[in-house]
Amino acid sequence: MFKKNNVGFGLLLGFIAPIVGLLVYYLVQFRNVTSLSGFFYYVATEKALLTAVISVLLVANAGVFTWYVNKRKDLTAKGVFISTCIYGLTALIWKFLS
Repeated sequence: MFKKNNVGFGLLLGFIAPIVGLLVYYLVQFRNVTSLSGFFYYVATEKALLTAVISVLLVANAGVFTWYVNKRKDLTAKGVFISTCIYGLTALIWKFLS
């Protein structure tokens, strides 16, 4: 399954990896402090935490991107890069509009 080399698969991985990274960040930092819904509310209302969460999301994608570049799966890496750009732009817009 992870041997595919196409942009669509990279986009899918690029949108899933940050969600997994976000859940890991919640489990490590906030599990004992608040519920998952409380965590999402806190992220949406606190700009300082939003920056930390964006960093975790983009680092998760950087790991996936690096993996596929090293495996010479350039089309999949391209899809991950595109999704990273979409995440980054969306987060930047969200941060400045909120």
